[in-house]
Amino acid sequence: MQRDAQRQVYDYMAPKLYRSCKRYLKKEEEIEEAIADAFYIIFTKLDQLKEIKAFEGWARKIVVNQCLLTIRKNVNFNMYLDDVKLLSQPVVEAATELEEADLLNLLNQIPEGCKTIFTLFVIEGYGHKEIAEMLHISEGTSKSQLNAAKTKLKQLVNQLYYQKAE
Repeated sequence: MQRDAQRQVYDYMAPKLYRSCKRYLKKEEEIEEAIADAFYIIFTKLDQLKEIKAFEGWARKIVVNQCLLTIRKNVNFNMYLDDVKLLSQPVVEAATELEEADLLNLLNQIPEGCKTIFTLFVIEGYGHKEIAEMLHISEGTSKSQLNAAKTKLKQLVNQLYYQKAE
């Protein structure tokens, strides 16, 4: 019976956790590994959940932490945007609204450190102090990476959606 319950939880939560992972990780193998590790933690530490109403938020936090573990292994948060060249992208029709897929595409064009901090701050709602603790970096690094991400995203939006050079 427990396996059936776990399967139901997995079927319900996997698509949601996948979308959360996709905000942080590019490689499908890393996403799958983060989700698998997250479900292992979810199922083995379920007794630590104090309120069932908080389950989805708790599970999402676990999967985000798994993504951050992967990123910390692979990303130098002290790398500056000037050190990274943008990939040339096809011109996109002018749009009035950015869809989630468009935002993910734009985020994938900036360095991993900037993308991670932008996602944690803007999308997930963490503060710079929390981000610094989670990623083992200084608050100043978090702030400068966020600023760099915003600058680069603005340039990309202008370049790709409005054909304006910055």
